[in-house]
Amino acid sequence: MPSDEQLTAFIDGELEAAERDRIERLIESDATVAERFDLLSRSNLPFHAAFEPLLAAAPRAELDAMLATIPSADADKKAASGIGRRGLLGAIAACLVAGIAIDRAAIGISHRLSKPDEGSEWRAVVAQYLSLYTPDTLSGPAGGRIEQVAQLNEVGSKVGLALTPEAVAIPRIDFKRAILLNYDDKPLAQIAYLDPESGPMALCITPSTTGMSAPDMENRRGMNVVYWSDTAHAFMLIGHLPIDRMKVLADDVRGRLSA
Repeated sequence: MPSDEQLTAFIDGELEAAERDRIERLIESDATVAERFDLLSRSNLPFHAAFEPLLAAAPRAELDAMLATIPSADADKKAASGIGRRGLLGAIAACLVAGIAIDRAAIGISHRLSKPDEGSEWRAVVAQYLSLYTPDTLSGPAGGRIEQVAQLNEVGSKVGLALTPEAVAIPRIDFKRAILLNYDDKPLAQIAYLDPESGPMALCITPSTTGMSAPDMENRRGMNVVYWSDTAHAFMLIGHLPIDRMKVLADDVRGRLSA
């Protein structure tokens, strides 16, 4: 089991090639390592970009007007001690933004505890995980039909869905493997494919209680995603093909899985 420091270095791209390959293999083959990797990956969020609008909306003009009333002697004393009016302005603005950020973070935590955004969060984790894949990741042999059936039976039994090579086949795109992952203590089936033109693609399935939803589309980490759900499962097809092509492939798979 890699340490948290090693997994964090892997996420940040700070490992040597040999160590990176070793950990990547562990993530793919060991569900415990994959679960810990997913947990650590969730903290890798664009916080600075998220709060840029708040910084832009900070009432700098009002703060400037307030600070302009400070007597110059006091300002000189502050400058002598290493804290100028501009520094004080920055400190006040930073405190303001930090306060808003803390409030919004508390609201977000409360919202997730009361009503988890199941669909968005699991798709984000899958996209982050798949963004690490390259064609070389899936270049190994896929095995024959017997091996494919065995893999699909195993992951299908865990997510509660009958899966066959015919049901998950994607025209002109090679099936490579079916593996079982875990997200928030729920099984997550990942069926990986390799498109000769666009690279890695995956069909992912997890149990869901959110009810039926029609197919929708989004873009995550430079990949196109088509996602939908039935009464018992949530699905997503993710890859680098154009979104209209992804929609056609997803509709085809969805029809066979619901048949």
